[in-house]
Amino acid sequence: MKRHKINWRVPKGAELTELDKKVLFYQDKGHLVPTRQLIKTPEQIEGIRRSGVINTGVLDLVEKEIHGGMSTAEIDKLVYEYTRDHGAIPATLGYEGFPKSCCTSINEVVCHGIPSEEEILEEGDIINVDCTTILDGYYADASRMFIIGKTTPQKEKLVRVAKECLEVGMEAARPFGFVGDIGHAVEKHAKKNGFSVVRDLCGHGVGVEFHEEPDVEHFGKKGTGMLLVPGMVFTIEPMINMGTWEVFIDEEDGWTVVTEDELPSAQWEHTFVMTEQGLEILTY
Repeated sequence: MKRHKINWRVPKGAELTELDKKVLFYQDKGHLVPTRQLIKTPEQIEGIRRSGVINTGVLDLVEKEIHGGMSTAEIDKLVYEYTRDHGAIPATLGYEGFPKSCCTSINEVVCHGIPSEEEILEEGDIINVDCTTILDGYYADASRMFIIGKTTPQKEKLVRVAKECLEVGMEAARPFGFVGDIGHAVEKHAKKNGFSVVRDLCGHGVGVEFHEEPDVEHFGKKGTGMLLVPGMVFTIEPMINMGTWEVFIDEEDGWTVVTEDELPSAQWEHTFVMTEQGLEILTY
């Protein structure tokens, strides 16, 4: 018989809470459950929420200022200055050697595009701007797609469907459901629209660190993956491709993720806290 992972441990001498009983019930049935450390306290959630306000403000500013003819380095400058002016830190700057304050991913770039003076936005481009903010040690993470001027109907549809994938993923995430429920819903919606879902990258727990458990994959089966427990904070960030789901990393910079067939990709991301009623969005 396969031994299952014992993640949820009740401190010695502590009285069993209703939450303990519920989580232990799932753990005893062999499901993967979070550790107690992944359940954020009300104070931590408040801290992440405050960080999320700045994170949303950053992307609102980008939305207001982004235009054809600007370089992605200019976007990065906006992100850096707004974040610092609000007493926060851009999490990507210096993270594992990443040189900039946000990721700017244009057309066939799936994610982790590095802002550059040489990269100029042109009419018809679609671009994902991904920002993570640290305020008082708390992390909030979100990304949005922007269409520069007028683009093709196919690219417009890709951007729209990627956003819908995030929304169906949100709806599928219920307290005491499973991470796999999210992936199942996202993949089904993408495929129905003739698109594919990137498998090599995923959403993640976030809040007191940049990346925490669980991995939130955007494909999969219902009822699999980690149990979703109130108090967990995580991102849903489906990367939806026009062609194949396969990707490669640019060898020159070691960061930029590109679609294998070099067809366009789109992504939207929010940070959420799971509540007794369902998901609450902490950053748009």
